[in-house]
Amino acid sequence: MRALPRPEVIITHESDLDGLISGVLLQRLAQKLFNAEIPLQAYNYTAWRQRDLREGAAWVCDLAFETRMDRPGWVLIDHHSVETAPSKAILIHSLTKSAGLLCYELCQEQGLGSHDLDRLIRLNDVSDLFLEDDHEFELANDYASLVKVYQFWKLHALIDGEIERLLDHPLLEVMAVRRRIENPLGLAWSRNNIVPLSSTVGFVDTVVGNSNVIVHELLEQSGTRYSVLVTLFRRSPNVMVASFRSRNGEALKVAERFQGGGHPNAAGATLPRSLKTTTDALGYLRKILSPGVDAAVPLNDLERLLAQVDSPKPMAGS
Repeated sequence: MRALPRPEVIITHESDLDGLISGVLLQRLAQKLFNAEIPLQAYNYTAWRQRDLREGAAWVCDLAFETRMDRPGWVLIDHHSVETAPSKAILIHSLTKSAGLLCYELCQEQGLGSHDLDRLIRLNDVSDLFLEDDHEFELANDYASLVKVYQFWKLHALIDGEIERLLDHPLLEVMAVRRRIENPLGLAWSRNNIVPLSSTVGFVDTVVGNSNVIVHELLEQSGTRYSVLVTLFRRSPNVMVASFRSRNGEALKVAERFQGGGHPNAAGATLPRSLKTTTDALGYLRKILSPGVDAAVPLNDLERLLAQVDSPKPMAGS
């Protein structure tokens, strides 16, 4: 393994299981290499891009490389596409491996592997790379849903940072029941309730079910005429996040118009805090995506759908 500088901080993506796993693994690696407890920080794409890079040395995982991170003493472990290679920072990169797997390979070189981690890393790889032909794809998505539903730091606290405890965790039973019962119901409803945001982008509301799986099914089954589908969820009472999905690499381009990031077909962006309701968020999205267009569907239909998405509903998977 190439010699790595001692980091002042480890930074990871806070919105998914891959970020949780890779961040925790890098903490273990730093503990082994430097006998030090390095603090872990987690950010969504928008908050990360707004954060000052004040550290002289840092390890960053599961967040796409940016030229501002090209600094001596910085290490980037990631699997998002890279337009330019760093000249000063160390980049450990693969498009075919999750960030968790890349970090785990570094840990294995230091004797930090285990049978339980082998299992967890495989499931994370299947879910994060969305390997839908894998025989454990549904189970892997149940694991990924844990972070989506219970959130990064709450789940981290529940397992005391010991990611191996996620294996066969009782909460997976909740994820499995929701998948079997909610997803088919949610898919049928969402297919008939897509709000146009532009000629190529549509908003999908999900009253129940895993929104990522539902949107994937809509795209795969040609259940919509839109090439990019958007879902909305709240990260906190004052933070609303837009998730973009596509099949032909268009999602990332749309997310970047809102200062977001991610993968070509799976990206996200945090919306301005001034947007308090789904109606406000959709109005903002449509203003950016369709400037000068007043309505892409009859106004009464749009108002009816917006009234539905802002009304109380059962908890939906994010």
